[in-house]
Amino acid sequence: MQEQKTPSKITILGAGAWGTAVAIALAARHEVLLWGRNPGQMAETAAARENLHYLPGFPLPAGLQVSADLEAALAHVADAAQDEAPLLILACPVAGLRPLLGQLKGRAIPNVVWLCKGFEAGSGLLPHQVVVEVLGESVPGAALSGPSFAQEVARGLPCALSVASTSSLLRERVVAAAHGNNLRVYACDDMVGVEVGGAVKNVMAIATGAADGLGLGLNARAALITRGLAEITRLGVTLGAQPATFMGLTGMGDLILTCTGDLSRNRRVGLALAQGKQLDTIVAELGHVAEGVPCAKSVRALARRLGVDMPITEAVAAVLFDGVNATEMAQQLLARDPRDELA
Repeated sequence: MQEQKTPSKITILGAGAWGTAVAIALAARHEVLLWGRNPGQMAETAAARENLHYLPGFPLPAGLQVSADLEAALAHVADAAQDEAPLLILACPVAGLRPLLGQLKGRAIPNVVWLCKGFEAGSGLLPHQVVVEVLGESVPGAALSGPSFAQEVARGLPCALSVASTSSLLRERVVAAAHGNNLRVYACDDMVGVEVGGAVKNVMAIATGAADGLGLGLNARAALITRGLAEITRLGVTLGAQPATFMGLTGMGDLILTCTGDLSRNRRVGLALAQGKQLDTIVAELGHVAEGVPCAKSVRALARRLGVDMPITEAVAAVLFDGVNATEMAQQLLARDPRDELA
């Protein structure tokens, strides 16, 4: 792979915590424009040179452009020469992916790289499937995922991610643009594996948070993480993923981080469930999207339809949506006969 010699033009659509963190990390070496749909928030961010709502405490680099003008944001990359390797990065939640793609349909865009993790509610589709449904197969697409907390990336601490795409050229461009300083990016072609790992680990983090909140101990935490990885792998392989993917950054790596890191929103959901709090209250207190909540419902439905055994996912969904409390969830999992479970 050739070293990136000239700055790329990069537009990031979505000014939440993760989109802002990625913009901060990339703006040190590239011409980056960060777009957000809320004009008031973007004006505030531009004036303060800091995303006070979603990522306070992290100043924006001087060269990072901030805008609420979608036309200007898209022109930033559409007008770039191909040798500048322009990138269009979508930093919205899964729920916002299809609407955002709808705004891009029919436009001249060089590619799309998405950061969201999860399954689309209702359809049960993975992000790459949503992209193809809306934009077709002619626009190169890639998923950028892995164990990463926004605050640490914005601070410049070491982080490793995976980029998955069927386009070798786009994989190369993303690695060339993003890999550097303390950010490492590895390439693969297993989009299903990368997306399944990134989605279902959030469900497992809710389970682990609940177990920790109930005081079940470190042995229970290790068991949940390990059995959670088995569930993720079973579903992923059924959907066509490569088993080895789940031993990497977007499988085991992201699972460990999200289940054990105190910055994990999904882990915090589990901790709050163990305290007996209602889901509406938990979500309101978070102030951010916890993707594991809608993902649990989608994954449960998908696993049932495909006949994939996912007892931890079933238990989490039962607590979130069926009125089962966290103590009952733990008891149900412990009561299962391990001889009835797949390895």
